[in-house]
Amino acid sequence: MARIAVIGAGMGAMAAAARLAVAGHRVAVYERTETYGGAVRRLERDGFGFDTGPGLLAVPAVYRDLFIKTGKEPLEACVELVQVDPSARHVFADGTEVSLPNASRAGVVAALDEALGAGAGGRWGDFLIRARETWDRTRRPLLEEPLWPNWQVLAEREPYPAVPHKRLLRTRRAGTLAEVGAWELRDPRLVALLESHALAYGLDPGTAPANAAVLPYMEHAFGTWYVRGGIRELARAVYERCLARKVEFHFGVEVTGILEKDGRAAGLELAGSEGPSVAEADQIVGTGPWRLGELAHGRELYASEGIGPTREGMSPGRVVVCLALSGARDTDAAHRTVVHTPDRQAELEAFGRGEPAALPTVVMDRPDDPALRPDDAHESMVLTATVPSQARYDWEAAGAADAFADRMVAAAERALPGLRERVLWREVRTPVHTRLETGAEGGAVPAPALAAAEGSFLRPSNSTSLAGLFTVGGWSHPGGGLPHAGMSGALVAGLIVEGPEFQGSQ
Repeated sequence: MARIAVIGAGMGAMAAAARLAVAGHRVAVYERTETYGGAVRRLERDGFGFDTGPGLLAVPAVYRDLFIKTGKEPLEACVELVQVDPSARHVFADGTEVSLPNASRAGVVAALDEALGAGAGGRWGDFLIRARETWDRTRRPLLEEPLWPNWQVLAEREPYPAVPHKRLLRTRRAGTLAEVGAWELRDPRLVALLESHALAYGLDPGTAPANAAVLPYMEHAFGTWYVRGGIRELARAVYERCLARKVEFHFGVEVTGILEKDGRAAGLELAGSEGPSVAEADQIVGTGPWRLGELAHGRELYASEGIGPTREGMSPGRVVVCLALSGARDTDAAHRTVVHTPDRQAELEAFGRGEPAALPTVVMDRPDDPALRPDDAHESMVLTATVPSQARYDWEAAGAADAFADRMVAAAERALPGLRERVLWREVRTPVHTRLETGAEGGAVPAPALAAAEGSFLRPSNSTSLAGLFTVGGWSHPGGGLPHAGMSGALVAGLIVEGPEFQGSQ
């Protein structure tokens, strides 16, 4: 039985902790804040409740597998999963609207044909077929296996089977997501539908590789799910599973350094409320590859450190506006509505300059959940927009957060007229809050790993050059997102339990 110290209580870290405890190890988690869940948080006030992190869950099989492997009670015995339908309502720049059925290719094709015109659904359906082929090619190396030592193989080949396109008398294949949309989908509304999945992670469609097509495919193939009571309930369930497996949690404890002995990780230096201390360990699991290097006294931990995008602080963040509303929720309201910007080019250009967009794309979540409202005469709503992180834009400047929140509410009114008149109060959360809750530099939010593009969308491996030190979570392989966090925990547990010969789940 090894002593394993885990730095942080995010979803990936807890997923690894539960699996390691079941394997017979003694696991202790050290979390700098006073609660678990990382970015999966809940705001509660005056009987209203709001998910301030992810609002929906894709690929629930990842957490089903976690619960199967760590105890007798399956996931559905611990939380109530609800498949939302439609998966999302989209309001496009020209005012066209479409509601897309959940996990139904035929239904989506029919809905798009009806809303956008004959042929639109067929083009999207054909795109989904190519996206599925991309998923089949990349699923194992990007999600289910540790990062290959020869990761350059993943960096060189574009796995998306693009349709040949004649341009300037030459035949070309799409290399970026923007080219996929322009050449294969053509309708600007279909392009907006495609690109919204990348924009949600702060990916620029003009530079994101074509295999980012897997992002809408995952939602289509596996559906979108809501956890009754809010996604925070999923974090609670994982935390309680860890407790049931005898994982120890130490909250309010800052890790200040990683100890080494004979070339191996040997423990943690801690700065707690009772003064500095040391926690000895045989293996260490941490979050944030770059911060781990700093904790390890500046040691170079990754031979492949240059593969990912710029350091986490330069990645995007999110602004979340929690709205307490008077008036009952419409009975036919979609759980999620995406209100697309009227000027996508201006939005992308602003983002490239490190500025929040004047006319942002806004995601509106309206859960039909009595647990999140004081009574049926009120409604809780969450608006989310992708923005530059604190490292690129000063979200603490006077009026900056409120001014952008005003623009988000105005955008949401395109989908829900009269929204402002219903607002009792609101709370605005920026990348500053994300930084305080997760420790991520600048309050940035990681994107999933993607192939091609010379490896610029890959993440550092879960193992490091310091024996006994591993990294988990969105800033390491396989990248960000709730499903990816769970997969990251499985990979790290496999590497520790089975050793470097571990080849991933079967």
